[in-house]
Amino acid sequence: MAEPTTLFVGLDVHKETIAVAHASPDRSSDVVYVGQIGTKEADIAKLLRRLHSHASTLVVAYEAGPCGYGLCRTLAKKGLSCMVGAPSLIPKKPGERVKTDRRDAAQLARLLRSGDLTSIYVPTIEDEAVRDLSRAREAARGVLKDAKLRLKSLLLRHGLHDSGRATWNEAHLRYL
Repeated sequence: MAEPTTLFVGLDVHKETIAVAHASPDRSSDVVYVGQIGTKEADIAKLLRRLHSHASTLVVAYEAGPCGYGLCRTLAKKGLSCMVGAPSLIPKKPGERVKTDRRDAAQLARLLRSGDLTSIYVPTIEDEAVRDLSRAREAARGVLKDAKLRLKSLLLRHGLHDSGRATWNEAHLRYL
């Protein structure tokens, strides 16, 4: 029976595609760029089957971003170890300004292999729902505040202003 092997997989996740690279535990070996896949669960399952043919254990990492944590949860359901790294905590070389999907995936695989990738907390579905609700509430409050300011500015430009002390109370709303 062959010895169990580990493969460190870096994913650069976007809305439509995922760039994939992997590194073996041997630090002298190069990182291998696999290519791009789709974001559907069938595409991910096909990739995992392909990677499992190279190694018995897969350790996966990707950068946190607007795509959320669904991929991490999907991989966890399949029994894989998945890390989500904070983009601000990923070390970058001073002269390295060009970012490509291929480079990002390879860098994530390399950092995962070396242990230099800092993981962040992956919220539960319930935690994420509360965050979304809180963000939506804050956005709505900001829109309301801006609308009130625009209305007061419009009235002031036309010479209409309330002489009351408080604004947006019942007396002020009657005035409006």
